[in-house]
Amino acid sequence: MTTVDLIYFNAGGGHRASALALQSVLREQGRPWDVRLVNLFEVLDPSGRFKRLTGKAPEDWYNQRLARGWTLGMAHELKILQGLIRLAHPTLVRKLRRHWQRTRPDLVVSLIPNFNRALYHSLTAALPGVPYVTVLTDLADLPPHFWIERDQPQHFVCGTPHAVQQAHALGHNEDRVHATSGMILRPEFYRPATLDQAEEQRRLGLDPQRPTGLVLFGGHGSRAMLGIAERLSDTQLILVCGHNQALAERLRAQPSTARHVVVGFSSDIPAWMRLADFLIGKPGPGSVSEAVQMGLPVIVVNNAWTMPQERYNADWIREQRLGIVLGSFRGVDSAVAQLLDGLDGFRARVGRIQNRALFEIPDILARVLAENTPITFTSRASTSSTRSMSSSVLIAESKSR
Repeated sequence: MTTVDLIYFNAGGGHRASALALQSVLREQGRPWDVRLVNLFEVLDPSGRFKRLTGKAPEDWYNQRLARGWTLGMAHELKILQGLIRLAHPTLVRKLRRHWQRTRPDLVVSLIPNFNRALYHSLTAALPGVPYVTVLTDLADLPPHFWIERDQPQHFVCGTPHAVQQAHALGHNEDRVHATSGMILRPEFYRPATLDQAEEQRRLGLDPQRPTGLVLFGGHGSRAMLGIAERLSDTQLILVCGHNQALAERLRAQPSTARHVVVGFSSDIPAWMRLADFLIGKPGPGSVSEAVQMGLPVIVVNNAWTMPQERYNADWIREQRLGIVLGSFRGVDSAVAQLLDGLDGFRARVGRIQNRALFEIPDILARVLAENTPITFTSRASTSSTRSMSSSVLIAESKSR
């Protein structure tokens, strides 16, 4: 059986969710593939030494910052992280090469950023000819080297025309850059509704005749939700706090003239989206794509606290006129009034976007496997450097020992 490895990690949650969604649809389609989920950090640190020394897994530090809203300065920190990854490249390649030699996949699909250079070089050194695919789970490659490397003859799956253009600009041939109609979404976002919207709204104490906003900031909520709820005290809201029980209690204690439904962790976000008319949240590629899939216009912010890889998402929302982008949530009440005033137009534009990426990617992977021939790479760099890539990796590794 053909073995397909999906590479993920738990930083942010979206990469693992995409890997699980892709694994699920591949199994549902009955592909003759053994689809394996591979956590990169478990490969690099199988004994958990980092967690024993620090008390946390590498992803936990990042996720804790997201939960607390400590995102200011992440653009600078990301540059430092990328520099450290470059310094560690020989070590990363050596560890990953041993993993590939032991597990011997027929196809490797990365759903993570920053580490694609090490993943590709190690696979080429260990198993020459095994194809390597990077599926972007962001709408663009931002900042540079986040998703797309220049002199790396591989396949890319891009969910926007902008990302496709970025890959071509870095010298990647058209037959190696595959366009999809959007981001990977979980299968639940494609299933038909089974509940009566008005009846469910009434059960929750909501008035079906009034518009309802869904406030969503990931699995741990955000302190920004307190200010949003206060400024929208006369607007019906569903506020999803995730695992943040303290935040949920504070929101329940806030006075409001309209019904505010406060929800803890929920694995059925599509059901909550079906009860709403618009979304308020951060410009993450997952939450924005999910909202659009469910027919919801969005209100997001783009400012110094917005993570660099999410800033293009705000541009995309503006370009497609799918909602309103603010500098801060201090103006959320005016934004809601503006959105509701033009709600029919926003809904029409959202409805024109048909995202079928989850079902398009399996066919792309099947073609990659079927056409698994030696990859040529044309760019401004010399082809001789490409041909010598595998030997260069081995030399770099020997020097690092």
